[in-house]
Amino acid sequence: MRKQLVLSLFNAIARRYDLLNHLLSGGVDHYWRRKAVAELRALRPSRILDIATGTGDLAIAAASLDGAEIVGVDIAEEMLARGRMKLQKKRMGGRIHLQSGDAEELPFPAQWFDAATVAFGVRNFENLERGLREMHRVVRPGGMVVILEFSRPGRFPFKQIYFFYFLKVLPLIGGRISHNREAYTYLPASVLLFPEGDEFMALLKASGFEAVTQKRMTFGIATLYTGRRSSA
Repeated sequence: MRKQLVLSLFNAIARRYDLLNHLLSGGVDHYWRRKAVAELRALRPSRILDIATGTGDLAIAAASLDGAEIVGVDIAEEMLARGRMKLQKKRMGGRIHLQSGDAEELPFPAQWFDAATVAFGVRNFENLERGLREMHRVVRPGGMVVILEFSRPGRFPFKQIYFFYFLKVLPLIGGRISHNREAYTYLPASVLLFPEGDEFMALLKASGFEAVTQKRMTFGIATLYTGRRSSA
């Protein structure tokens, strides 16, 4: 049920998705993605899987890693179509391939990728634990996962300012520009329900990942999680 809701919402807002991402975050989303990609630099991955890739922003950022070939998967075909247009304009179609794919049933062999990434997508998984186990399955021993997700600031007064913006202003602006108020009401609701911080790290460990870390960014608006698959 949730998967169908996510599919319909993201297909509906695909045309305005990139504009709203950058507008509503004040452009700081570019910085978050650069930080996520930087976590992979020492690994020097040759194959990266970007899950819930949307229009491909994180996949495009990952192309800054020398020699990396990136596959992006998403269930929303309209989002992928927008992403393919971006790749064509940037002439990056040779290094990045976008295809339809379900995060909870990935169409790839076991241990096929050096790394798997997700930016602002894991909270949309219908079955979070299953999606994390699939990420573990397709990453090779010694490989990494890098997950960027919204989180909830905890310090006064930024916490109060943030929640006013997130719950009142963002749905209003996002709804008017995208012509889909439901999508930008769903966004804060999904963030409030997501098991962030230590709770999410525990889920990563339960899925088989080791050396799990979290880095809160921009006053706690977003958190960058990493984990490794054991090389044993």
